[in-house]
Amino acid sequence: MKRFCIFLLAVSCLACHEDYVPKPKGFLRLEYPEANYSEVHFKALPFTFQGNTIAQDIKVKPLQQVTKSYGVNIEYSTLNGTIFLTYKAVENDKKRLYDFIEDAQKLTLEHTKKADEIPVYPYENNANKVYGLLSEVKGNVASQVQFYVTDSINHFITASLYFNTKPNYDSILPASQYIQKDMKHLMETIKWK
Repeated sequence: MKRFCIFLLAVSCLACHEDYVPKPKGFLRLEYPEANYSEVHFKALPFTFQGNTIAQDIKVKPLQQVTKSYGVNIEYSTLNGTIFLTYKAVENDKKRLYDFIEDAQKLTLEHTKKADEIPVYPYENNANKVYGLLSEVKGNVASQVQFYVTDSINHFITASLYFNTKPNYDSILPASQYIQKDMKHLMETIKWK
């Protein structure tokens, strides 16, 4: 009996000789709906733009501290993110315009401590008189995308993307890239009234 058990053990060890192949790494697959844009028009706002229909909740509120200024929150509830857009009237005041641009750039530069890279993309649309700059902030930062646009005379808009979660660049990158495309489209479709 002892010989039979040893024989059975030896046969079973030799019979099951198969090369081990590790499983390939799995990657999270996120699929977002194709962007469908429609015109966003509010009577109070001195501009219009096109927004993605996935952003169901768009709120406009006047800003108390500054006259002729509005805050617009574009919420992506399914992606847990919000674009915070702020409009300020320039009123043909070059110093005021300079201050607005400086504040917008300062907001982006505050992220340099944690950012890995901040590529910037200038934007110019002479037909609609819209000029600005889009900044993509890469890394574990609070806001991954920001832009500002102006007509250099009467209007100034700044926008920032924030997620309602702790910044983890790898985790929110797909959602950030999806909304970044929407922000670029928003910026490119702004028309002054």
